[in-house]
Amino acid sequence: MKKIKFGLPKGSLERMSVELFQRAGYTIKREERAYNPSIDDDEIELVLIRTQEIPLYVGKGILDAGLSGYDWILERGMKVEKVKQLSYSKKGPGKVKWVLAVPVASSIQKPEHLQGKRVATELVEVTRNYLKQRGVKAEVEFSWGATEVKPPLLVDAIVELTETGRSLRANNLRIVDIVLESTTWLIANPSSWKDKWKKEKIKSLGILLEGAINGMGKVGLKLNVSEENLQKVIGHLPALRRPTISPLSEKGWWAVETIIDELKARELIPKLKKAGGEGIVEYPLNKIVY
Repeated sequence: MKKIKFGLPKGSLERMSVELFQRAGYTIKREERAYNPSIDDDEIELVLIRTQEIPLYVGKGILDAGLSGYDWILERGMKVEKVKQLSYSKKGPGKVKWVLAVPVASSIQKPEHLQGKRVATELVEVTRNYLKQRGVKAEVEFSWGATEVKPPLLVDAIVELTETGRSLRANNLRIVDIVLESTTWLIANPSSWKDKWKKEKIKSLGILLEGAINGMGKVGLKLNVSEENLQKVIGHLPALRRPTISPLSEKGWWAVETIIDELKARELIPKLKKAGGEGIVEYPLNKIVY
């Protein structure tokens, strides 16, 4: 049987990646300490490895495809096919930032002030390129972790990943500049991408995963309304494009269906009821495919 070997990120992206697969219609099971989770698709073989390594093994052709951050795709410098951008991070939809940070009391106010200084980061090559583009010569060293605690005793500055900035503030650091914004990508090995069957399998998976992201935080809403109240109800409805409106079997009545942000539903439903909506139903969404 034909199959693709797929890199599923272990670590910060693991929980959200598994959730996306589940929303896309797959069931993933993983035994404790196992690095090869099972999936209910015989055409996919999952390998659970750190997101930093996925571009390396996809680039080498050991994996056909995988999910990895744009940051680590750049850092590894491997030739991979970027199939689809999937805008999510460890906490949900959206991007993360790699920032240049220094102690609050530091005299460093801009990247150019790092001339001759020391910088610690996991993202070494990206940071070196960032400084090179600004004509700054500084020592960039790899950090094995706990990067936020290193300034000012061990280094002058750090380049660190952040979503909220909470950890930086807790360690008395301030942001000088954004080095890189990153989100997750579905990537493929160039040779695998030339294989017709593998390409279609990877593309189909990308459509489902993107649909799962689009569906996050959204709900469907449907209701019935009389002809005389139809425009009042429609006036309350935000929609991705337009609400779907269709006639009911009873003359003078209409069915209305739309998609809204989940958090808006609690405010919107009472307004729709007041405007004349009846039989209002809110339902969850797994995927929205545009």
